[in-house]
Amino acid sequence: MARSAFSPSGLLRRLFAQGAPSNARPSARRGANGSATDSSGGLFGALRTRTGQPVSSPILATNSTNTASALAARLPGLVLQADHIAATLFAGQHGQRRAGGGETFWQYRQALPGEPANHIDWRQSARSTHAYVRETEAESAQTVFIWCDLSPSMAWRSSPSLPEKQDSAILIALAAAALLLRNGERVQLLTPTGPAILPPGGSPLERLALGLAQLASTPEAKRPALPPSAVLPRYAQLLVVSDFLCAEDTFQTCLHHVAGRPVRTHLVQVTDPAERTLPYQGRVRFEGLEGEPEIDLPNVQSLQQDYEHLVEARNAQLAALATRYGHDLVLHSTEAPPMPTLLALHALLSGQSGVRS
Repeated sequence: MARSAFSPSGLLRRLFAQGAPSNARPSARRGANGSATDSSGGLFGALRTRTGQPVSSPILATNSTNTASALAARLPGLVLQADHIAATLFAGQHGQRRAGGGETFWQYRQALPGEPANHIDWRQSARSTHAYVRETEAESAQTVFIWCDLSPSMAWRSSPSLPEKQDSAILIALAAAALLLRNGERVQLLTPTGPAILPPGGSPLERLALGLAQLASTPEAKRPALPPSAVLPRYAQLLVVSDFLCAEDTFQTCLHHVAGRPVRTHLVQVTDPAERTLPYQGRVRFEGLEGEPEIDLPNVQSLQQDYEHLVEARNAQLAALATRYGHDLVLHSTEAPPMPTLLALHALLSGQSGVRS
């Protein structure tokens, strides 16, 4: 029996609530009160699929379990790839638009009485009857907190030729961290209990990777999809890399709280191509990865068009919520190279806001 994995159960259930084709009705489990049970917790819930009949196109097998040891084995390669990506990106500066100890020219001003002679710009002063001082723009390191979603729905891919969503998220987070560190910024890994205490030894990027490996070894219940806002200092920056497969009210509450601190937040949504297109044929049984009940669909292909419309609607909703609370949103699909996503994220970290894909 062919096996695969799949995430969005909530969208499928919403289709039936709106009136799905009769030949694609699910056989939902019944609770004690006779009503259909649904523990998906929102629009999306993580699922794996099992085909019950032959399909027109093969569904490739994947392993939905992703142990901390397996992730640790892949981390050295992800660290090297992230550092290589960061090395190719333009290292911009974050100016504060005031005079200070930076390298970027800010302005000329007339010298004050008692001004040290080594502060005078003699070339500029020779062009007038006044002595002038050349001032540079102040630059200071920023603190950027990084949250990488390691919840069960991230440990999945629809094909062996694709990276797991978790690996893509870690690569993007580490590459962004490497770029920030090259620019002299401070980077901290955020955990459900606050900033991580990273293991000693190694480069800052390697220590961040080890911190992620430690998080992956914690129980699944202690790895939420979204970060806690209460532990963030005011006026910090936050990078969240996730598939955002969570309840809408949870997502909105998180954005509202970080905006109220205020914390400038950059959101990167990581998706697998199968999550957008529902590329399955025939009878498929969807089984929950995060405690969702099964859905048995005899003709899943009949839902594809409506399903894609719901995916587009939800993505538009995420973008609207991000814009409402003043956050940035970047879209990344695991079949795409990471460089365009990092370029867009670099622009946002440099002060350009918006929604990018």
